[in-house]
This record gives sequence, structure tokens and C-alpha cells, in this order.
Amino acid sequence: MASGRQSSSMDVRRTPCSWSFSPNMALERLFLRIAALAIAAVTALALPARAQAGDGWELCNRTSYIIEAAVGHAQGTGVSVDGWTKLPPGACKTALPGPLTPGVHYLYGRGSTAHQGGGREWGGRHELCVDPTGGFSLESPPDCAAMGLEPQGFRPISITRADKWSNNFTEIENWTLDNARNAGLQRLLDEAGIVSGNIDGFIGGRTRAAINDFLKVKGLPADTSDADLIDYLEQAAEERSRAVGFTLCNRTKNRIWSAIARRATEGWESRGWWRIEAGGCARVVDRPLRGSEHFVYAEMEEPTGLRTLSRASEAFCVGRAKFAISGRENCEDGSYRTALFARTPAPTERKLVFEFFERDFTDAKQDDD
Repeated sequence: MASGRQSSSMDVRRTPCSWSFSPNMALERLFLRIAALAIAAVTALALPARAQAGDGWELCNRTSYIIEAAVGHAQGTGVSVDGWTKLPPGACKTALPGPLTPGVHYLYGRGSTAHQGGGREWGGRHELCVDPTGGFSLESPPDCAAMGLEPQGFRPISITRADKWSNNFTEIENWTLDNARNAGLQRLLDEAGIVSGNIDGFIGGRTRAAINDFLKVKGLPADTSDADLIDYLEQAAEERSRAVGFTLCNRTKNRIWSAIARRATEGWESRGWWRIEAGGCARVVDRPLRGSEHFVYAEMEEPTGLRTLSRASEAFCVGRAKFAISGRENCEDGSYRTALFARTPAPTERKLVFEFFERDFTDAKQDDD
């Protein structure tokens, strides 16, 4: 592609001149040269360092999921948080341009809503505010909820260099960037309902044929790049997930922690926790619902303690941290505890939305945990 920059030629005419040399002139020229070098050195010290190409905090996605990342760094007496940097599988991007200020920074990542099986997160325990709805740049707001934001747990990262730094998002498989991109394509092809198979990071003939069919149906060129293909597949997966699944919504004024229970292929199971801020929703199952029996549990946080669901009578197991438990009996034998879940209405067209209201909860009681 032409750069648009026009080249030009310049006609340089040299005028002959004669020089006469003397010792005084030589000393004067030497003095002027030394003075000019000294001024240039002082000026260079006074100017701020310029970031070179590739400088800054780079994030690499070595997972099979599309990740949206947010980063935090010291700003005055607080922390400035910026998001979201979208990282397709197998991609690297600069989330914070250089030069960097060495010290503690913060990192959080969330999976794209196109992915099935509930939200995935990469982070830690240091809570900072984020805007879940779109791009943002925040400077230490004192109250997340008052500004329509939500707190998320960030992982502290100690950065020791001012020019370049890099961190990886990973999963159990130790993917290379190329394998991660291929695995991401395989996952999205499955979630978009195009073709199912092993997510192993290697694209075979069957998968490639499915990709070609998808491109033809969408009217896209056969040489569509993998990066563009991932974008199209993400859109298709999101459209598919909106039509099915199980969503919980918080219609109270407080944060709640929620869990679900249902009959799976091998028997009863319970899963949690999903943190849902006031007015927010969480998609807890992204696949078409099977069966008609589904149950929910929730704990509402209040300064005086926790409030649980008042019309709940079905016992299932819950954990103290994130959990997925098979079975619903003898919970304490497995270091879990028993909680009473409420039955939901039956799904309609394999889809269910359940809303929690203030009236659904008991009076507050002190938490004994």
C-alpha cells in the first residue's frame, strides 16, 4: 500500500569559497564545539525519556479464551485503573504504554461473554473498581457502587523495569501462542454451534472444512485472517448464548452471592459462587437447559450480617470458596455445608431468568463463619 508520502528532489548548488587558517581561529572553533556539546548534553538530561516502539506493559494471552484485561498503576496517592484491553487467544498487546514507573501494578482479566460455562476470571484479592459495561479510565473512586461500578479482585504485579514488562494469561495447558490461537478457534467453533471436537491446539482437516463452510455462509473471503475469524466467531457464539441458558439477576440494593443446583447427567450437582452487584446479572449456564428442576441459593451482604432466601426448602451442598459439587447428601463429610435452596419456575424454551428481590430474603442475622 502506498504510504501517501510524496518524495521530492532538491537542487543543491554549492558556492565555492576560500578559507584562511590561523591558530586563534582553530582555538575559537574548538571552544565553540565543546560548548555546543555541553549544551546538548544538558538539554538531553532535561528532556523526558521517549518510549521506544514496543515499550510498556505487554500482556499475552496463552489461553483458549478471549480475555478482556484491566490494569492498575500508582497515580499520585491512589491507583489509576484502565480497561478493557481485548486479547484474542494467542495475541499480545500493550495494555500500559511506557515508560513505566517501577513498583507494584495490578492486573485483572475476564473471559468474553461469548464463552459458555459461566464467567472466567484471572486476578487476585486486591479489590479495585471497574466499569463492567465498557472501556474506562478511573482514578481511585472511593465507592464503586455509588458510581455504577463494581469491585474486582486484581493481582499485584511487581514491575522492576521502566522500559518493558510482560505478563502471560495461562490455563492448565501450557499453550504456545500459536497453539492458544488454534485452541481458541476450536473453542469458539464449538460455542457457535459450528463443529465440536477436541480442544487440543491443532487444526485438522475436519475443523478447517467447517471453517471454510462458515466463511461461505457468512459471505466472507476464504483468506480471512485468523484474527478476523475469531471476531466473527465470537459474535456468532454470543448470539447463540443469548437465546439459551440460565441467568440470575440481582434486583436488590446490596451485593449478593449466588449458587445454583440442578440434576446433571450423573445426578444432582450444585455450583457457586457468583457475585452479583446491585442491579447486575450473571449468566450461570450458557448452554440450553435440560430438565425442568432448577434451584437457586443466595446470601445478601448487609452491615449487620447475611440474609438468606426465606422460601427455601431443598437441601444442597455449598462450599466456602468457588465450588462444583456432585451429590446433595452428607455435605459436612466432604468439608462442605448444607444450605437450603429455592425452586425456580420451569425453563421456557430451554431458557430461564431468575430475579432476586428484597422480599425474597429473611431478616439479617450475624454471620458465624
